[in-house]
Amino acid sequence: MDTQRLVWAITLIGIAIIAAAFLYVVARSGTLQPYESVRKKAYGIRRWFFWALVLLGIGTAYATLAEFPIPDQRAPSAGARVVDVVGKQWYWELSANQFTAGVPVEFRVTSNDVNHGFGIYDPNGRLIAQTQAMPGFTNRLVHTFTEPGKYRVLCLEYCGLVHHNMITEFEVVAAPQGGKS
Repeated sequence: MDTQRLVWAITLIGIAIIAAAFLYVVARSGTLQPYESVRKKAYGIRRWFFWALVLLGIGTAYATLAEFPIPDQRAPSAGARVVDVVGKQWYWELSANQFTAGVPVEFRVTSNDVNHGFGIYDPNGRLIAQTQAMPGFTNRLVHTFTEPGKYRVLCLEYCGLVHHNMITEFEVVAAPQGGKS
């Protein structure tokens, strides 16, 4: 069973359990019971519910983060092409604007003025990688482009009046036959 179907199944089961609990409470709401017995039951249910949520949270975190899709940005990027990126109001300055598919690119991203969000969009308009551009700090973003085409860099954090025009493009070309360049 794929992950999405599993999540849907768990969600539907959870909704059914909550609905059953509400129906039970509504059905029992007309009967009077001594306060102490009700309190003792409620504390027991609350304790059980708390631990169930803790276990569900731990299980969900493990299941979703076990195969985290972002490569380790601290690992040495041997063989990567290094590109310096500076965010300025309101444009991007890249030290290179053409890359080869299949060759890792290490973007070293900083800012000259305010915080900017460095977002790379593929030719279909999907966000494929992002990091922050911050004054006085350089973030490393290592990405290997697999498809040739025109890619766009947009600012993902509001940085002022002309934020919407903070766009640049670069090209990824196919690797030459017989090896990488």
